[in-house]
Amino acid sequence: MLDRLYLSLPEQTLNRERFEMPKPDSFMEGVKTIVRNYGALLKIIRKDEKHLLKFITKETATSANVDEGGRLILNGKFSGEQVSKLFHDYIKTFVLCPECGKPDTKTVEMSGIKMLQCEACGAMSAVKGL
Repeated sequence: MLDRLYLSLPEQTLNRERFEMPKPDSFMEGVKTIVRNYGALLKIIRKDEKHLLKFITKETATSANVDEGGRLILNGKFSGEQVSKLFHDYIKTFVLCPECGKPDTKTVEMSGIKMLQCEACGAMSAVKGL
């Protein structure tokens, strides 16, 4: 009977993953690339805007700024795949816990070393500095 019940449940309830990787909504306008939902992405990943902006500018080797509407404006042409890879790399490095894979992390500094502390499992791991 239990097997029949599991078969009748929708796929959404069977999925134990509660964090869904956000997908940036970007487009090119002239020689600039604009990410429309940058503000929403920041709320989902719960990290500092300055840290993410510094990561993006360092990885793309270009300047970027955030306008009053919460959009990220990159100087240069970047495809949607490139922008998605940037955010995916940031999330993998600075948001997800390397031990349990949950996004419940915060960055702490211990003895001058930046550490990623997981609030879910308590694991601590060093992260590369920016």
